[in-house]
Amino acid sequence: MTIRVLVADDQTLVRTGFRLILDADPDIEVVGEAGDGEAAVRLARRLRPDVTLMDIRMPGLDGLRATELLAGPDVPDPLRVLVVTLCDAEETVHAALLAGACGYLLKDVRPPLLVEAVHAAAKGETIMSPSVITRLLARLTTGARRVDTAAVPLTARELDVVLAVAKGRTNAEIGSELRVALSTVKSHLSSAQGKLHLRNRTEIAIWAWRNRLVG
Repeated sequence: MTIRVLVADDQTLVRTGFRLILDADPDIEVVGEAGDGEAAVRLARRLRPDVTLMDIRMPGLDGLRATELLAGPDVPDPLRVLVVTLCDAEETVHAALLAGACGYLLKDVRPPLLVEAVHAAAKGETIMSPSVITRLLARLTTGARRVDTAAVPLTARELDVVLAVAKGRTNAEIGSELRVALSTVKSHLSSAQGKLHLRNRTEIAIWAWRNRLVG
């Protein structure tokens, strides 16, 4: 099924760029644009997109409040909101996730990761910019002991994929680095998630950082 996306950003150039990137994917359709938080909430409630890309700093109603109104814990039928912003402050990231955002990307995001993030959000998964993940997860290594990779229930290739995910690589980039097909990357990733009892890419990254396999 086609993933229907609403783009909310106060800069026309940014909205146009995101539209060009997303519409190039045959499985994604941008169904609307909003230039401020109030318009984003109004359009999202009317169009019911599968994913809403939400900027934080917008005139009037800001993106955090708009996210809370669309995806917050008190919303009876929440939508999936993926924050895409210039702000990388940890308190803002935490506030966005508490408001119900299913992911957090910075505006310097590479097009493949933006597309992958939209697909992940549509499936209810969480994805974040590599630099954001690195900053947040680096704290998890404090006082932690490095796990013996021999004790990890993964094949060597599955471990390669897990480490690449923890470094913020997209599936396409992992395939290129490891010289394997995209379907093979997805297969290894799915197998690793099952063996480690993890639900998504973010949990995989957390697991790798917590066990000091990256850093």
